[in-house]
Amino acid sequence: MDYRQLVAEAIHNELKDHMELNEINRLLERPKHAEHGDIAFPAFQLARLFRKNPAQIAQELGDSITSPVISSTQVIGPYINFYLNKKTVSQSVINDVIKEKGHYGELSIGNGGNVPIDMSSPNIAKPMSMGHLRSTVIGNALSNILAKVGFSPIRINHLGDWGTQFGKLITAYKKWGNEEDVRSEPIKELLRLYVKFHDEAEDDPTLEDEGRAWFRELESGNEEAVALWKWFREESLKEFEKVYERLNISFDSYNGEAFYNDKMSDVVSLLDEHKLLTVDQGAHIVDLDKYDLNPALIKKSDGATLYMTRDLAAALYRKDNYDFSQSLYVVGQEQSNHFKQLKAVLKELDFDWADSIHHIPFGLITKDGKKLSTRKGKVVLLEEVLNEATAQALQQIEDKNPNLPDKETVAEQVGVGAVVFHDLKNDRLNNFDFTIEEVVQFEGETGPYVQYTRARAMSILRKAGVESLSPSEPFALSDDYSWEVVKLLHDYPDTVRRAYENYEPSIIAKHAIQLAQAFNKFYANVRVLDEDPEKDARLALVFAITEILKEDLRILGVETPDEM
Repeated sequence: MDYRQLVAEAIHNELKDHMELNEINRLLERPKHAEHGDIAFPAFQLARLFRKNPAQIAQELGDSITSPVISSTQVIGPYINFYLNKKTVSQSVINDVIKEKGHYGELSIGNGGNVPIDMSSPNIAKPMSMGHLRSTVIGNALSNILAKVGFSPIRINHLGDWGTQFGKLITAYKKWGNEEDVRSEPIKELLRLYVKFHDEAEDDPTLEDEGRAWFRELESGNEEAVALWKWFREESLKEFEKVYERLNISFDSYNGEAFYNDKMSDVVSLLDEHKLLTVDQGAHIVDLDKYDLNPALIKKSDGATLYMTRDLAAALYRKDNYDFSQSLYVVGQEQSNHFKQLKAVLKELDFDWADSIHHIPFGLITKDGKKLSTRKGKVVLLEEVLNEATAQALQQIEDKNPNLPDKETVAEQVGVGAVVFHDLKNDRLNNFDFTIEEVVQFEGETGPYVQYTRARAMSILRKAGVESLSPSEPFALSDDYSWEVVKLLHDYPDTVRRAYENYEPSIIAKHAIQLAQAFNKFYANVRVLDEDPEKDARLALVFAITEILKEDLRILGVETPDEM
């Protein structure tokens, strides 16, 4: 039950001739301080209607608004502050969570609509670095949020598996590589060859010509070039899968850049049919002046197609195959202009679904304040970070709980979860510097803190012998500490809605932190296991907390060990 809505309806009963219900709902606020109530209504907008001071309006209106869910009303200046009936609300909210468990907070906004999500997209023959983490985990969390609100997400790993870098890699392999080294450590060896190529090319520019020549051979279907390309791709994917398995992420499609090679000529023909192509210094472009954008480059003067051509082909393919209601691209914010151009070209082609395409930008992860570069070999490998985080988690488990069963599995869940949670608790547009020591902490606003809080709550339930609860029991609570928890549980569906509307997983992560903090305050101040008339209700609240913390972390892609 939505108590905000019930308060809005109570206000509307007094203002039905002056203000719409949805407008009242939009104006309702959460007071900054708990002592000022649970819901506040500002009377400023009524001043013009009633030609009175907002504070006077609030005073006159405050006494007349009544509802079974409102226990008392207080007027402070122009604000009417409502205190909800704690027992009524807590009983309803706790029972709803017990009944719905992980389904609590689900919404039907999406009506089953398909949403392809272009995410992760590492380059073949290069390692997955910390730079790939953001697109991967933000995309996965958004997929889970979209499913939670009723869409059908389609995770697409648009692999970087084409381009002149493959000509360079083939050149490097033929000059300095061997099969055994690539098979034993594919990514490490291919990266070594790639870096060596660029180091050598600084002294020998003819290597660049060789690289371009081998890429032309690849494009024309040269048997040796294609065989090497396929092999590099297969070996790289095996390595990527190891990382994805640890992150507990799977994909519905691995169609990368190469998949669209035979689809780009149709795009060029379509643009030509719509008389959108113009020639500028030998290159084919689409003029986007009316959108206040630079021209979209479709074909270079040598006839080569570009990212724009490929992304247009991908957009058309996804619309034809998935008939999407939205299409998301989880790509760094430095590509914002590219996606504005993509939408503009699709609009020029008269596709009304162009507005359903959304670029989901994000900031950088830096190391010591500096961006990482694969070409120069200055890369922090994602797998190595996950290994280090897991090792640190294991050390802390050894210190805190050396007799914990299956320590290695729990350490993996905690270490990997710590890295994922740290990324997702940051607003996605913000840059942040990564320091492993800050991430794997059992205290503070971290993944391990939330996981540990839930494990602590699970241990309380085990001590009390609680395995399941009936959602029809009168689980009512009225103390201030449980009330802070109940409010966060009550707000969960709205939290999920806001995370979806803003494409912002950090809203879920912040909810998890707040709920964990509220539980720890509750447990520090309320004797949950003592014999007391409210004991069953308190245990029911703890049960509800374990369910929603687990669901918060599931959405983020973080596992939840029952013991830590």
